[in-house]
Amino acid sequence: MEREDIEPNNLARAIVVGVQLNNAPGFEYAMEELRNLADACGIETVGELTQKAERVNSAHYIGSGKVEELKAIAAELDASTVIFNDELSPSQIRNLESALERRVIDRTILILDIFAERAQTKEAQLQVEVAKLQYMLPRLVGLRESLGRQGGGSGLKNRGAGETKLELDRRRIEERISHMQQELEKLVARRQVQRKQRQKNEVPVVALVGYTNAGKSSLMNAILSAYEPESGKRVLAKDMLFATLETAVRSISLPDRKTFLLADTVGFVSQLPHHLVKAFRSTLEEVSEADLLIHVVDAANPEYEQHITVTRETLKDLGADGIPAIYAYNKADLLPEADFPRIDGDIVYLSAAGGQGVEELVKMIREQVFGDYVEGEVLIPYDQGRLVAYFNEHADVRSTEYEETGTRLSLSCRAADYERYRELFVER
Repeated sequence: MEREDIEPNNLARAIVVGVQLNNAPGFEYAMEELRNLADACGIETVGELTQKAERVNSAHYIGSGKVEELKAIAAELDASTVIFNDELSPSQIRNLESALERRVIDRTILILDIFAERAQTKEAQLQVEVAKLQYMLPRLVGLRESLGRQGGGSGLKNRGAGETKLELDRRRIEERISHMQQELEKLVARRQVQRKQRQKNEVPVVALVGYTNAGKSSLMNAILSAYEPESGKRVLAKDMLFATLETAVRSISLPDRKTFLLADTVGFVSQLPHHLVKAFRSTLEEVSEADLLIHVVDAANPEYEQHITVTRETLKDLGADGIPAIYAYNKADLLPEADFPRIDGDIVYLSAAGGQGVEELVKMIREQVFGDYVEGEVLIPYDQGRLVAYFNEHADVRSTEYEETGTRLSLSCRAADYERYRELFVER
C-alpha cells in the first residue's frame, strides 16, 4: 500500500474505532471528538466500530472477533484508513496493519499532525517536531514496513518530520531531537527575559485558558476592541480545533491607567498527548506564572462540564491549579434562556462574538488583580518632578495641586509603589 498525500479534493476515507472501558462516561463524546479531529486533518469518517471491555487487547487493542468485523466493514465502505481512539503501542500498530491491510493511526498522531499543520512560529514548529519524533522513537524498532505503509506515522501530508522518521535510525533521531531542544532552549531563554522584564515592571498577567474552540481568541479580540481599539493587534480566531497554537500576549490599558497583560494560550483537549504537553511546557509557562486565569467555557456545548474537567486536569499537570480563576461562560447568546451578560459568583455569562459581557469580565479582572491598590495623597518636592510623571503614567491620578513645597497628587496606586515612596505620602 503506497503512501498518498491527502488533498482537500481527495479525502481519505476512514473508520474510527474505540473501546469503552468499564462503561466509563463520556465515551460517546470522545468518539465524536475523534471524528472532529479526523475532519480537521482532512479525513472523511465513513464508519465507526466500538467495543465495551474491561481492558484493551494487548495485541490488537480490540478483540480478534472485532478485528475480523472491522476488516469486513473497511472493505465494504472502501476505507483506506482506520483511526483508533487511544494511543497504540508499536506492536498493536504492526499487528493491526498486518491483519487489516489498511493504514492504522491513533488519536495521538492525529493531534500531532493537526499541530504540525497549524504551527506558524519557529518555536511552535520545533515543539511539534520534537513531540512527533519522541512519539515515533519507540515505534521505529521492527516497524520499518509498518512505517513505510503509514508514510511517517499518519499518512497525512509530510510536514518535514515524516521523512526523518522513515530514513533516520534511533541514534540520528535522538541527535535531531537534542539539536532541536537546544534551539528551543535559546527561544525559551529569550521568552524568560521578556517575562522577567514584565515582572520587574510589576504588570499583572491574566491568561485565557480553556478547551479548544471555546472562544479564547474571540474573547481576547473582544477585549482588545473594547479597550485597545486603535492597537490593531488582533489574534487569529476561527471556528476550528486548535486554531491558535502560539501564546499571544497583549497589553490592556484601562481608563484609570491600570494595565494588565492578557495572554491567549493553546486550547486543551481530552487525552492531550503527553508528548505535546511536555513539548509545549515552555509556551504554557505563561499559564503557570499568571496572576489570574480566565477559564473560557463554551456554555452552549452539551459537554461543557467534561471540558471544564479536562482543562482543570491539564492545569494541574502544568502546576497551575492553585492560581485564582474566573469562569467566562462564552456563547451565552446560544443558550435557550439567554440571560446575559451577568455575574454569578466567579462566573460571568457573556458572548465574545457580540462583545456583550466584556465590561463585566473586566470588572471582575480589576477586582482580582488590582485589589492591592492604595488610595492616598502624595506630596512630591519640586526637585523630584520625575516622580510626578511616574505617577501620572503608573497610577490613577484624580487631582493635581501645586503648593509651596511641591506637587500634591490625589491618586490610587499599586501597593508596591506606596511602599517604595511611603515617605512622600501625606497622612490624612
